[in-house]
Amino acid sequence: MRPTWVYILRCADDSYYVGTYRGELIETRLLEHNSGHYPKAYTFKRRPVTLLWADQCEWAVDAIALERRLKGWSRAKKQAFMREDWDELQKLSKRGSVQKKQESS
Repeated sequence: MRPTWVYILRCADDSYYVGTYRGELIETRLLEHNSGHYPKAYTFKRRPVTLLWADQCEWAVDAIALERRLKGWSRAKKQAFMREDWDELQKLSKRGSVQKKQESS
């Protein structure tokens, strides 16, 4: 079984890209992004990219679930997550849920 990586890149335009990769070395995927291997990819026109965070998941389904969750998060939440600042992440999560409740009222 090949490992599945979840990763966050910073693009040249300072945006973040969250993705998954099935392979042994995350550096291989980083090289693909920076070489423009996929011309239709989000990162193609935003090169060079820098790897900010990566982690392996044992199961691809877990990696995909984490990728989807991270993609839905604000930049601030992603930054807190990468710093492993769980208190700040919790605050940001609460703030978002309070805003959503107020907007729906």
